[in-house]
Amino acid sequence: MTRLNELAGRGQAIWLDYIRRAFLVSGDLENLVDQGLRGVTSNPSIFEKAIAGSADYDEDLGSLVTEDKSVEEMYEALAISDIQHAADILRSVYDQSAGVDGYVSLEVSPALARDTHGTIAEARRLFDLLDRPNVMIKVPATREGVSAVRALIGEGINVNVTLIFSRIQYEAVAEAYLAGLESRAAAGDDLGKVASVASFFISRVDTALDRALEGAKHASDLQGKIAIANAKAAYARFREIFSGDRWERLARSGARVQRPLWASTGTKNPLYPDTLYVDSLIGADTVNTVPPATLQAFLDHGQVAPALESGLDEARAVLGRLAECGFDLEAVTEKLQVEGVEAFAESFRTLMAGIAEKREKLQTGRVLLSTHLYAAYGDPMRGLGNDS
Repeated sequence: MTRLNELAGRGQAIWLDYIRRAFLVSGDLENLVDQGLRGVTSNPSIFEKAIAGSADYDEDLGSLVTEDKSVEEMYEALAISDIQHAADILRSVYDQSAGVDGYVSLEVSPALARDTHGTIAEARRLFDLLDRPNVMIKVPATREGVSAVRALIGEGINVNVTLIFSRIQYEAVAEAYLAGLESRAAAGDDLGKVASVASFFISRVDTALDRALEGAKHASDLQGKIAIANAKAAYARFREIFSGDRWERLARSGARVQRPLWASTGTKNPLYPDTLYVDSLIGADTVNTVPPATLQAFLDHGQVAPALESGLDEARAVLGRLAECGFDLEAVTEKLQVEGVEAFAESFRTLMAGIAEKREKLQTGRVLLSTHLYAAYGDPMRGLGNDS
């Protein structure tokens, strides 16, 4: 039994925050599924590295050029193909878990983060194109995105709500999910056919605060503690929201909880343990989507023990001390969400520019530079799928 299987026994699923054509066709994803991996997430930054930074897609790009596809159409064709392939590999997990796990996520264009109607239309279109029951459409937890989530859940579209950094942002997301379910129930639709996760970002919170805390009098001992305390407080709120009369009415009609998904769980500070944001966030009804290096580290030496429901009073005390020291966590997390939206938008622009460059080279018959780019990016998954 692997550590991933042990986690599943405790009610937590590990998903992988990575996708790339070679990873799918090599059998590495199947091997990880055999070890207990239960899902895959993607984002514009991941696709930027995969498509613009490797030679994996060059043959398909050549075919798309002969079909005179636009840059946007080329990206979409490649991304849709990868997501469908990954969903097919994970379909056994989806079936065996009765739709709890086995999902693959694809994000709407980051350019739509402040456009509710555009997000709804794009999510509908992508969900129809993917044509798999075990896909989720990623929507950012901006005010406009949250409004879109309510509508999409009401329509039965699986949603991964991303870029959540605070309890207040999380509460708005959970409310949108419940309201969407209530809309489905009022229409007589099946509540058991829709699933959602709320992606709560972790390590970026510590990264944003640690430098300031280092120079703060009587607060330096809070370094590396805020992100986990913030997540524990959000998890406690999750337990409160998904209980009581309102939730029980929905649950009796087949509704699933919207699980918190811990995202950005790679350890960025080399002084912290490399599995810090996995070991410290283990609890029932949760998902942790990990980058390749963190998955490898956890498989090797991760600690499997319940963590989320212990130390809640301590976590609240940590957050209280942060406020007493003059730090506004809500302002920090609001800024992080804005920066996150822009970072994904920049990755998407870079991706489009990279595809445009490859398209132009193919049209003019010049040699692609993919192998050079591949050498720069490397392959973080090489050999991992074959670990036992």
